[in-house]
Amino acid sequence: MHEFKPGQRWICDVDLQLGLGTVRTVEHRIVTINFGAAGETRSYAKQSAPLTRVVFKAGDVVSSHAGVTLKVTRINERDGLIVYAGVSESGNSLELAEEQLAHHLQLNRPAERLFTGQFDQDKWFRIRYQTLLNRNRLAKAPLYGLTGTRTSLIPHQLYIAHEVARRYAPRVLLADEVGLGKTIEAGLILH
Repeated sequence: MHEFKPGQRWICDVDLQLGLGTVRTVEHRIVTINFGAAGETRSYAKQSAPLTRVVFKAGDVVSSHAGVTLKVTRINERDGLIVYAGVSESGNSLELAEEQLAHHLQLNRPAERLFTGQFDQDKWFRIRYQTLLNRNRLAKAPLYGLTGTRTSLIPHQLYIAHEVARRYAPRVLLADEVGLGKTIEAGLILH
C-alpha cells in the first residue's frame, strides 16, 4: 500500500491521458486525486490504486503551472512532499514544490516511463509473457481456428467437416435443421 499525502503528484497507470494528478484528500480507505489536465477528479481504494508516484531525478527538466522550466539538480523531501531544487532557463537557482508542477505531464512513450520509474510490477510482466507464449503456441497448433470459437461443437458438426475435408474437390450442400449449426459447419469446412 502507498503512503498518500495531500499535495503529492501521482500518475494513473491505466489512463495515462489524465496527466499528472494531485492528491486532494486521504481518508481511511479512499484517496481522491484531481487530474487538472483532464479536468477530472477520481477516487481510488488506497490498497489497490493503479497509481504511481512521480518523482523526478537530478538532470530531469520539469515545468511549473506558471511556465517556469527547471533543470533538477537536487531533490529534498519536506513532510512527505518533494521539493525540486535546480537552475531555471535564465540561470537562476530556484526551488519548485511538487504541487507546483504543471498538470500536462504525460508519460506515454516507453523510454519516458522507464527513465522516470513508471513501470508495472514484475507479476504483470510475467502474466503478459505467459499470455504471449500461449498465444504463440496456439497460433502454431493445427486446430488454431477451432480454439478461438465461442461455441460448443456438436459431434455431427465435426463429422460433416471431416467428411467434406477428405474429398478431393468438395461440393456440398449443408441442409441441417434450424439451429443445428450450418454456419459453424461451413466455418469448420473452410478452415
